[in-house]
Parts: sequence; C-alpha cells; structure tokens
Amino acid sequence: MNNRRSLISTAAAALLSLSAAGVAQAQQVVLKVHHFLPSTSNVQLNLIQPWCDKIAKESGDKLKCQIYPAMTLGGTPPQLFDQARDGVADIVWTIPTYSAGRFTKSEVFELPFLTRSAKGSSQAYWTYVQKNALDEYRGVKPLWLHTNDGSSFHLSSPKGITKLEDLKGLKIRAATRLNSRMLASLGATPVQMPLPAVPESISKGVIDGAMVPWEGVPTVKLHEIAKSHVDVPAGQLKFANSLFAFVMNQGKYNSLSPELKKVIDDNSGAATSAWAGETGFDRVVAANHKLSSDRGNALQKLDTAEYARWVKASENVDDEWVKEVSAKGANGKALLDEARALINQFDK
Repeated sequence: MNNRRSLISTAAAALLSLSAAGVAQAQQVVLKVHHFLPSTSNVQLNLIQPWCDKIAKESGDKLKCQIYPAMTLGGTPPQLFDQARDGVADIVWTIPTYSAGRFTKSEVFELPFLTRSAKGSSQAYWTYVQKNALDEYRGVKPLWLHTNDGSSFHLSSPKGITKLEDLKGLKIRAATRLNSRMLASLGATPVQMPLPAVPESISKGVIDGAMVPWEGVPTVKLHEIAKSHVDVPAGQLKFANSLFAFVMNQGKYNSLSPELKKVIDDNSGAATSAWAGETGFDRVVAANHKLSSDRGNALQKLDTAEYARWVKASENVDDEWVKEVSAKGANGKALLDEARALINQFDK
C-alpha cells in the first residue's frame, strides 16, 4: 500500500511539474524579428542580438526573439516596414526610406552634408520623429531609430576621387532617393539598390562604386572588392546618411502584459537610439578602415577647398526637399532647421 501511495505521489508531482512548465511556456512571448542583412553582420551580432538578450534577461525569459536574417521570412528589403505593420513579422530592422516617398519628413536626416556622428544624429532623429513625424510610422511602434556613421565612397578603381570632375559619368550605388539626388547633383550617375546587391554589381561592372557607411564594409566584403575609399576632411559633415528603424507591430505590443510592455519601453527611446548609433556604427569605423588599408587600398580624404565645392554643388538637394515637404503641408524650412539644431545639440 505504501509503495502504491509513493508511486501515486511521484506521478502527481511529475504532472504538477509538467503543468508548471506548460504555464511558463504559455507565458513566454516569442517575437519574430526580421531584417535584410546576413546573420554574421555587425547589425545582428552587435545590435539586434544584444537587444534581444537584454529583453529576455529583464523579462525573466518571458520575452524571446526568433531572429530571421537575410529576408528569410520572404519579401524584399523595401517590404520590411509593411511586414511589421501587417504582422508578417513582430519586429523589423530596416531602412524605411527604401520605400520611396513615404517617409518624406523623416528623410531630412538623409540630406547631404548634414550629419557628423551616428550617436548624435540617432538621438536627433528619434527626438525629431516624436515631435514631427510619428504619422509616418502609423501601425508600428518605433523602438529605436538611428542613422549610420555617414556614407563614404568605395570605388573599384585604385585612382579614387580627388576632385568633383572625377565623379562625372561614374555609376555609383545609392541607398535611397536623396542619396541618388545628391550623386546626380555632383555629376555621378546614381544606381539605387540595397546593400546586399552591391558586391555582385561592382564585380560585374554594373556600378563603378558605392556609397556605403564604413560599418557596412565587412558585411559585404567591400574592402576586398573596392580599391579606393573617399571620405570628407576630418571633423566635417558627412557626404550623406541613411535612416534605420527598429520597429514593432503595434498590435503585438498592445497584446503584451503591462510587465512586458515596461521591458520593451525600458529598452526603447532616445538613449537606446544613441546606443545603436554609437555601438553599431561609430565604434567600428577605425577597425574597418584598417581592414581596407591592410589590403593596400587607397584611403583618401577630400581637401578642404574641394570639400566646399561639393557642398555648394549639392545645395539644390536641400532646396528640392524643402519644396516637396512644404507642398505636402509641412514647413520644410522649419523642419530642416530643427533637424540641424537637434544634431548640433546632441553632437555636443
């Protein structure tokens, strides 16, 4: 009889244990995170994965990410924002302006010669959107918004570029429409494409080079493909930039418990945006310079007088953007002035 009771007690304990495990499993929320870069990319290893690890730890493993790199949930990079909005993914990391014309107010941060650092510009971008452009993110909850460290030229020719005239006729990859406008204003022929398409396009001679931040160089092995790299003079505003957004489906966020919402909120906002810009972009520039110089590539900087010519030549890009935004009912000049002021504020 005692043996029988012991067996019953053991079975009951096992059932209780299984039941408790089932409840714990049921309480865990798995977030599908989708992006367009490889799993080995700096963005996944140093931004997305650490963020996911942090929310898992702070939630007691009630929040868990399942990361889908390189568009493994299907679609193309320009479709990522809508995948988050429509619930195909719970969270995406993307360049929102791959969808041309939809983020007109936000794309002020992609204007030429506007940004200095990813850390400062990312805080400025977050702050600016909260005040001026949340309507462009309807259907999603922005978690962090950031820029890159500023795009540089990476060219297949070892001669590089020393003056404005050297750009004439060159086919250069642009990330977004404002990048394209800037290149056209400088005399180059812009070819707009996502970053993963760049290596093959250079190798096959479809393009002569690409505008890419230094952060993206090892991701697509540009240091192995390009022979020269061109930057602005030290301390000057960068050639151009791109916007990046880490956003969550609004319905998914709304479905979370108050406890789990707080974990997400504690890992969102201006400070997290600054972290993304600095950790993912500013901190890797020097190391990626070295990757290129170690291969014997030419690392060039424009001289100050030549740089001033490039700034002057691209002024019309600002003017066109101001007119376009104003035609949609916003005050384009005021928005541009505010973006500049915020960048100056956070760069200090």
